[in-house]
Amino acid sequence: MPALAPCRDYAPETVYQALEAAIAAAGGLDWVKPGMRIGVKLNLCTAKKPEAAATTHPAAAAALTKMLTERGAEVVLGDSPGGPFAAPLIHRLYEVTGLQLCREAGGTLNDDFGYTEVDCPEGKALRRFACVDWLRGCDAIINFCKLKSHGLMGMTAAVKNLYGAIPGTYKSEYHYRYEDPMRFSDMLLDLNEYIRPRLCLCDAVEIMEGNGPTAGTPRHLGLILAGEDPYRLDRLCAALLGIKEREIPYLEAAKRRGLLSPEEAEIAALAAPYALKDFRRSGATASWFARSEEDKGLMKLLKSGMYVIFRSRPAAGKDCVGCGKCARDCPAAAITMRRGRADIDRRKCIRCFCCQEFCPTGAMKVRRSLVAKLAGR
Repeated sequence: MPALAPCRDYAPETVYQALEAAIAAAGGLDWVKPGMRIGVKLNLCTAKKPEAAATTHPAAAAALTKMLTERGAEVVLGDSPGGPFAAPLIHRLYEVTGLQLCREAGGTLNDDFGYTEVDCPEGKALRRFACVDWLRGCDAIINFCKLKSHGLMGMTAAVKNLYGAIPGTYKSEYHYRYEDPMRFSDMLLDLNEYIRPRLCLCDAVEIMEGNGPTAGTPRHLGLILAGEDPYRLDRLCAALLGIKEREIPYLEAAKRRGLLSPEEAEIAALAAPYALKDFRRSGATASWFARSEEDKGLMKLLKSGMYVIFRSRPAAGKDCVGCGKCARDCPAAAITMRRGRADIDRRKCIRCFCCQEFCPTGAMKVRRSLVAKLAGR
C-alpha cells in the first residue's frame, strides 16, 4: 500500500521527517544493508532551478541520501534527460538543479555516461533496449520522481520517471518507434518490470500544473509519497490530482496486463483529504479508446476514430522566439522554422510532445480537442 506524509516546505528537517514517515508507512528501509550500492533515479528533465518545480527537489534528494548513508549504503544519484547523455550537459544539470546538497549529504552524483543494449525477453512492446550503465551497476534502485502534468501521458510520476533509464539521444527514436500512446505505455511498463525499483518516492511538495512537464506553473500540494509498487503509487498520484484513471494511458495498460487491480477504494480514501479539484492539465490522450492488438473489425475502426477525435496536439504559441530547438529535437522531423516561428506538419507529427517538453521558453503548448475538454468535465 502506498503512503503519504504532509510536508509543508523543503526545510531540511521538515523534509527529512516527512520522508522518514512516508517510507516507514510504506514498509521502511530495513532492506538497506551496509555496503550496498543504491542508485537513486531522480527527475532531472531540464536545467531549471528547484523553485520551478520541474525536477526532484535537491533538499528531498539530500534527505534521502542522508537516510541511506546513515545505514551504511553507498548512494549514487542521477538521470538521463533528453539530449546528449554526456558530462557537459549532465554536470550543468547538477549545478542548476542544486544537487550539490546531495554531495554534502554523502552521496555521489553519477559520472558514468555509458550504456549497454540489454535484452528484455518478457517485454510486451520492448524486447531489447539501451540502458544506462550506472543503474545497471547498482544493488538496488530507488525511483524518486516529481509529480507534474504531462502532455502525452496526462501526468508524470513514478512509472514515467524510469524512461530516464534510456540514454537521452535514444529517447527520440523510442518515441518514433512507439508513437501510439498505448504502445508507448506498454514500453514504459516493460521498463518498470525490467528495472524493478526497490522503492518509489514522489516529491509532491511543490508540483507542476498547466504546461508541464517543464514549462508549467508550480503549485503547493505539501506531500511526500512512498510505495513499493510504481503503479499503485501513480494511482495515488492520479487521485490526488483529480485525474480519472482512464485518462492516464499507462494506468489503463497496467490494468490490462494485470499489474494493477481495476480499483482500490483505500487509495481513493487516502487521497481524498488532499485531492485537488481544479488541477490544470497539460492535455493528455484519453484512454477511453485504448487500442490493443486484439481489436478487430468494427471495434478497431471505432477506436481509431475516437483516437482522432480525442487526441491532443502540440502548437506553438504567439511567444515562440524561433530558436529552432523543437525542430532539432523532433523525432519525426515534423517541424520546420518559417519566418522565425515553428511550423508543424500535422501529417508527420506523431504527438510525442518532445517539442513541448523541451521548449526552452514554454511557447510550445498542448492543445486538447474540444471534444476531449467537454468529455473531461
